[in-house]
Amino acid sequence: MRSITFAAITAQSVVLLSGAPVHSQTYPAVEVGGEVHHDVSLPLRYLADVAAPLRLGAPVVIPLRPIPHAALNVREQQDGALQTVAGSTVGTTDGLNFAGVGAGDHGFSDSSAPPDTNGAVGLTQYVQQVNTSLGIFNKANGALILPVKATNALWTGFGGGCEFNNDGDGIVKYDRIANRWVITQFSVSTLPYLQCVAVSKTSDATGIYYRYAFSYGETAFIDYPKVGVWPDAYYVTYNIFNLGQTFVGAKLCALKRTAMLLGQAATQQCFQLGAGYGGVLPSDLDGATLPPTGAPNYMINFANNALDLWKMHIDWVVPAHSRLTGPVSIAVPAFTMACGGGTCIAQKGVTQRLDSLADRLMYRLAYRNRGAYESLVVDHTVKVGAGAGVRWYELRSPATTPTVFQEGTYAPDTGFRWMGSIAMDKVGDIAVGYSASSAVAYPSIRYTGRVPSDGAGRLEGEKIIKAGQGSQDAGLSRWGDYSAMTVDPVNDCTFFYTNEYLKSSGSFNWSTEINTFKFPGCH
Repeated sequence: MRSITFAAITAQSVVLLSGAPVHSQTYPAVEVGGEVHHDVSLPLRYLADVAAPLRLGAPVVIPLRPIPHAALNVREQQDGALQTVAGSTVGTTDGLNFAGVGAGDHGFSDSSAPPDTNGAVGLTQYVQQVNTSLGIFNKANGALILPVKATNALWTGFGGGCEFNNDGDGIVKYDRIANRWVITQFSVSTLPYLQCVAVSKTSDATGIYYRYAFSYGETAFIDYPKVGVWPDAYYVTYNIFNLGQTFVGAKLCALKRTAMLLGQAATQQCFQLGAGYGGVLPSDLDGATLPPTGAPNYMINFANNALDLWKMHIDWVVPAHSRLTGPVSIAVPAFTMACGGGTCIAQKGVTQRLDSLADRLMYRLAYRNRGAYESLVVDHTVKVGAGAGVRWYELRSPATTPTVFQEGTYAPDTGFRWMGSIAMDKVGDIAVGYSASSAVAYPSIRYTGRVPSDGAGRLEGEKIIKAGQGSQDAGLSRWGDYSAMTVDPVNDCTFFYTNEYLKSSGSFNWSTEINTFKFPGCH
């Protein structure tokens, strides 16, 4: 592969949005570059047979790189949106509940931690990615379609770091606009630092892929990539650490989706933020109704009792016209990051505490155009007494004057709830999945939700998807980096949620579960 140098096109200054306070911000020039290599794969069902077997050496701990942004300096304060009484159990109809990729299931053995559990649902399949491994399931019955393989098996024959490194931080998306799969992971154990992206040629996840490698040079380590599907681009955000050590800020990138859907040479455009901003999420489309024509991608992180919102508009014809505006500061009720953003999640029977990932928003920033309004839902983990709860938001009118339509902190007892993921179905029902643990309960997988007739900011009583049967120990604090709540693109009603748990106490023995459910008012 050849390395790539970004070309600076033009500097962009912040644009004020009516009625919203804005931090004055001038951004460096937009960076424009091409992919360093692309090709067309053989069908994945064939690559799964010929790819090198998954090498299981000594277990590897994937390091956590905290975000040292200004929000870490928030003083402890009383939560301004606390919900401590949940009421009756969430009124959903249960669907499937089946084992994902994890210890003791589908012939899999853990070789790294955490699993970074995520997944996406398509027309007939569910694809799950657990950091460095990939599983494809029949969504109707939960049956595994192909043997579990290392994620880089998808890049067999591609060459370079994407083929020979299996470094993880993977994300799988279903592009419901084009009915394609998008599978990513980074290559960072050799230089240059690469983002590896594969876009399926059809809606069959076991078929042919158009494969790409995008370079970020030999200094900017691209940590914690997050992906959003949008009509004009695949948007990817990173936390950039120089040589993996010094945080320099979030990088916001757009990959040319129209070219990648055809397997053509593709370019990317990026904006680099300063060290005051990290953990930015791109908006990710749900539902059959597209954003208004020409709508920018909305990107959000959190600050001190606020959410910051940017708009990223990409011009693929004249890159000098691309622009990043914001951040608009959206005031939210007071909160304190759980664990100060660090490690404090309690477990049953052990003194080992788990990482909270409370220094960042949790994936996804789910967007939906409901005709009368546009909405975004997102969550993060906050301190509640000696425990932790899930703070969630529904934002509306991001294109004009973004406002918080409703919000809440879900903490119906004194335990810990963290690692959340949130989504909305086509009628406005909201579902939130998360991990839950305490000194008297093993880490488990749970969810709750609400219907539009529930009181604003209120979630119903939770359900247990999978009760944990053990706690993580032996000095291992890493627990997930994210989970995934997604919505079936066929009926736009059924939620699919995946997260991790343990079948017995230990380390490097995580398992995962995939659960489906729907609200009775969605048809």
